[in-house]
Amino acid sequence: MDKKFPKQIPVFPLSGVIYFPKTNLPLNIFEDRYLDLVNDCFRSDKLMGMVQSKKENSLVYKVGCLGKISDYQETSDGRVLINLTGITRFEIMKEVTNQKKYREFEVDYKKFSKDVLDSEKLILVSDNLNFMEKIKKFFEKNGLMINWKEFEKLDVAQQINTLSMIAPISNEEKQKLLETVSLNDKKNTLLNIIEFYSYEKSSDNETIQ
Repeated sequence: MDKKFPKQIPVFPLSGVIYFPKTNLPLNIFEDRYLDLVNDCFRSDKLMGMVQSKKENSLVYKVGCLGKISDYQETSDGRVLINLTGITRFEIMKEVTNQKKYREFEVDYKKFSKDVLDSEKLILVSDNLNFMEKIKKFFEKNGLMINWKEFEKLDVAQQINTLSMIAPISNEEKQKLLETVSLNDKKNTLLNIIEFYSYEKSSDNETIQ
């Protein structure tokens, strides 16, 4: 099914937040420009983009994620608490000049059209059991507690995207995962990253002894 998403979207650039389709992102909004952004979105189609900002002056990465405001609460001290539900990734084409406090971009969704497919249509070719065992070990070694019983109730795409979002790896590695088009490639990339970390740690241990 071809879903039509807006070609021009407001974007919240945030350093260190990599956000994936089919995941939820709670946000505490307090800056004027982003209060404007969220309120404008909430009054229209509830759709906004999240993209990771780079360290250099006002630059952003080329790939981000479109989300829908699924929960909205105003606080007594003027903040807004929202929950964003990830829909699909996008590629930034160009920034749009506007008179608003926040930034808007022209975006394209073609490259990531599979993000909106039902998970039944997504076929993973690698061994899921082996993958999950390695993931669990890696998370436990890093002191991350997850309710795996609840986690296993998620569909395959939600599982891979959630792991990519919360894994104790660098922001650059998470961005790489975000930009990996197919779910199976994303899974393999994540596996390679955690195996590299595990190998590095075991090498460190051998050096210390």
